[in-house]
Amino acid sequence: MAAAVVLDLNGVHLVRDGRTILDGIDWQVLAGERWVVVGPNGSGKTTLCRLASLYVHPSAGVVSVLGRRMGRSDVRALRAHLGVTSQALADLMRPELHAADIVLTGRNAALTPWWHEYDGADRARAASLLARVGCAHLAGSRYGTLSAGERQRVLLARALVNDPSLLVLDEPTAGLDLAGREQLVALLSEVAAADAGAIVLVTHHVDEIPPGFTHVLMLSGGRLVARGPLDATLTAERLSTCFGLPLRLARRDGRWWAWGAGDAARAGG
Repeated sequence: MAAAVVLDLNGVHLVRDGRTILDGIDWQVLAGERWVVVGPNGSGKTTLCRLASLYVHPSAGVVSVLGRRMGRSDVRALRAHLGVTSQALADLMRPELHAADIVLTGRNAALTPWWHEYDGADRARAASLLARVGCAHLAGSRYGTLSAGERQRVLLARALVNDPSLLVLDEPTAGLDLAGREQLVALLSEVAAADAGAIVLVTHHVDEIPPGFTHVLMLSGGRLVARGPLDATLTAERLSTCFGLPLRLARRDGRWWAWGAGDAARAGG
């Protein structure tokens, strides 16, 4: 039986203030796939995430999520089946809310817990997810007091609270130190192995691709450079085209890394 199409972009263009941000994007994500989206600053990665999570509409083309076409469906109802993390969302979270309440808001794709009712099962689910991401001890801590890494893990728990059919993670490691980044990459690898929904992860850096991810989409200047299975599609040539810089690419122990083609020191590692 063929896997269901979770996300479908067909001929998508997005123009803002006369500037083309996305230009003719065709892309399908199937149930169970784990996609990483890579590209330089300004390539359209975050905009692609906002389309996938139903927060912006295309200027042209068709976006369908979970079989429902954007513009012809109630996006508020659909968002309850998605899990999303992004810096824009993180900035909207109220600093006085406790971590457990932050997780609960994901039940209704809300920003605060005050306008919805939650029962004991909901609170147990939030507690379980905080434990899963290593933040059980922070359940009663205010969001505004958490470190950057702790916030990212709490927001991941929030994104997972409804067992989403599509998990969209926009640069979840941005701003983290080395330890925080590696802890989150390991956690995302665990999620990729254990959870049933499709995943879309945006990053600038190939060394942040968690083991277990299956596909890659490469963007540059709002245009598609390549898309397909990770092992066959992510090459030094395509990565160089994507970033406009001669790059070398290697893989070891399930992790990727890239460096400038003129850097002989890295080549010998």
